Amino acid sequence: MIHPHPELGLPGPLPVDAVRVTPLGGLGEIGRNMTVLEHAGQLLVVDCGVLFPDDAHPGIDLILPDFDSIADRLDQIQAIVLTHGHEDHIGGVPYLLRMKPDIPLVGSQLTLALVEAKLKEHRITPYSLAVREGARERLGVFDCEFVAVNHSIPDALAVAIRTPGGTVLHTGDFKMDQLPLDGRLTDLRAFARLGEEGVDLLITDSTNAEVAGFVTPEREISSAIDKVFRHAERRIIVACFSSHVHRVQQVLDAAEKAGRKVAFLGRSMVRNMAIAADLGYLHVPDRVVVDLKALGSLPDRQVVIVCTGSQGEPMAALSRMANRDHQIDVGPGDTILLASSLIPGNENAVYRVINGLMRLGASVVHKGNAKVHVSGHAAAGELLYLYNIVKARNVMPVHGEWRHLVANGELAIATGVPRDHVVVVEDGVCVDLRQGRVAVAGAVPCGYVYVDGSSVGGADEALLTDRKILRDEGFISIVVVVDSVTGKVIAGPDISARGFVEDAAIFEEVRPALEKALDEATGSGVRDVYELQQIIRRQVGSWVGRKIRRRPMIIPTVIEA
Repeated sequence: MIHPHPELGLPGPLPVDAVRVTPLGGLGEIGRNMTVLEHAGQLLVVDCGVLFPDDAHPGIDLILPDFDSIADRLDQIQAIVLTHGHEDHIGGVPYLLRMKPDIPLVGSQLTLALVEAKLKEHRITPYSLAVREGARERLGVFDCEFVAVNHSIPDALAVAIRTPGGTVLHTGDFKMDQLPLDGRLTDLRAFARLGEEGVDLLITDSTNAEVAGFVTPEREISSAIDKVFRHAERRIIVACFSSHVHRVQQVLDAAEKAGRKVAFLGRSMVRNMAIAADLGYLHVPDRVVVDLKALGSLPDRQVVIVCTGSQGEPMAALSRMANRDHQIDVGPGDTILLASSLIPGNENAVYRVINGLMRLGASVVHKGNAKVHVSGHAAAGELLYLYNIVKARNVMPVHGEWRHLVANGELAIATGVPRDHVVVVEDGVCVDLRQGRVAVAGAVPCGYVYVDGSSVGGADEALLTDRKILRDEGFISIVVVVDSVTGKVIAGPDISARGFVEDAAIFEEVRPALEKALDEATGSGVRDVYELQQIIRRQVGSWVGRKIRRRPMIIPTVIEA
């Protein structure tokens, strides 16, 4: 395997007979998937998603791919090809189209409907081209053929990209469910045909590469969901992704059998299910779905609420219910059904919500204690199947943390792909495909771009470090007034602190040493306010580190009077 060197320089000019592949997100993480292909001075973007923040990103709403490397080449982008409608693949599209609104969007009917609804909120009207499996479209120098794959959302597509420099097959997110709820199979015949034609580079989903065997068919969990509905005493609250049409379909069917009514809660859930129903992807039984306001007139044993928050998102409906900060007041007898897998990194947040709900007396059913969810990503057995069918010359694992990428690479090697033909890289590393071989060509800057309220890209690591210090270590404020003529301290230092268990009186211990340090500095002619602030910061910082063993944010203020 080829591992990127952290000191890779910028890539050189692309040879005329080569294809350059640059991942700008989705490698080493679960989210913000985005890959840029380049040939003959033209670019093709595959997916443009977001990453949801965790505890390491206080105050951040979303994390975007880094567009800097293509910001001055937007006119060269022939299209953005979207493999499916999950947020980690389409959520970044509005932010890229803000830079150039007329970049064409290409995807399936449902995918485009979901992204167009998002773009409407951003007041962007896109140019869209809907495609189906089996379709073939030329997008500049890129000849794209679309292949049906099944996933945890309908209408997902893989894309085979033919160029004069080689053929690249990007699977998107996929699995090989042989009994899909919608009857739409992953098209293994198309994969085999492409393999016979010759695939120079296979870019494939790695999320479940460490999971042995095959993913359980979706149909097998219907009985588990029915069982939950039969035994629930009061209300049932189902939390899942707002795009998980298949799971919502199973909930609607179970509710109809149990004589219950279903209400959707949350803007994205209501919007996406309306889109899916209008387009025929969601089949709503007669008189089962009601408005949320109508639930008050129904007995609890007839109520089902479908909402978001299955990943423990702090502002989602389920988290707010667990914190008693929602109009839905959860209590004894209620059943909470978490119908989704845990995204790596979200475990603590999800268990915190589960504990909060159980503390309120609710019964919580989740993948850990019942078969109420199956993954949408191919397990190791399915990936081996894919490699043996396609017989790609080179393989590039994507969509996963580093451990997933490495495990996926090892699967490819086990099927006969030479180790030096498997390229495991990080975001920003450019891989050139030339004459049937891959090689690392360099790297482009590729950091996190934070959406912080209305600000995009304004927040940086320094700001997040400050927020984490304030959250974890507290802060100390010191105010000193000095004479503008003599430089002598005439008032203060006044010390106040927040985020400390210790009594405020403890800071009286540092006052004499601080006064002495300031007197010595002003006595030796120091007049600069910034220098005096640094003296205060060093003096208080070293004392609090020794005495309290904390590293708070220290905010010195020197006022001249």
